[in-house]
Amino acid sequence: QVQLVESGGGLVQPGGSLRLSCVVSGFILRINAMGWYRQAPGKQRELVATITSGGTTNHADSVKGRFTISRDNAKNTVYLQMNSLKPEDTALYYCNADVKPPWGRSREYWGQGTQVTVSS
Repeated sequence: QVQLVESGGGLVQPGGSLRLSCVVSGFILRINAMGWYRQAPGKQRELVATITSGGTTNHADSVKGRFTISRDNAKNTVYLQMNSLKPEDTALYYCNADVKPPWGRSREYWGQGTQVTVSS
């Protein structure tokens, strides 16, 4: 079994910052790509940012220059630093990881989500 647990969400004023964390635990041989997605009420889930095992990143145009994804491979953790937050960033943020277990094939896992609300 593999578990992803997110933390760091909350209520913040426009222009503020938050740092999300996601720890991957369980039967892990290797973690490949990791990422953050978000889903606002009434909207489809969308990509926020991804990072490969080698550290190559990709950020959605809507968050470029404001959000930064990073990872600590020793801690099996991925982060999302969010600065200059806007009300339209309000959403449930999900962590995603492609995990290779000691046996079997790699597959994607999702966390339960952490709520980010940007409001004055």
